[in-house]
Amino acid sequence: MKTYPVGEFKARFAAIIEQVRAGEEVIISYGKKRENVAVLIPYEAYKTKKIRLGLLQNKTLKIHDDFKMSEEELLGL
Repeated sequence: MKTYPVGEFKARFAAIIEQVRAGEEVIISYGKKRENVAVLIPYEAYKTKKIRLGLLQNKTLKIHDDFKMSEEELLGL
């Protein structure tokens, strides 16, 4: 995962988008302290968001649309 400051991100936008399209995740940093403020991920990774739950973190489960509990309730948020 590469990190780019905002200025470099703006200057190399097209090339960085191609990296993301190829499957790479990119961090955007900002300010003198180069604080990480955003992560660009491929759309497919966003679309198939995964939740890791303790002992189940290495298991794959699919929660169907008709499941009666929200993500927040499931995670205790």
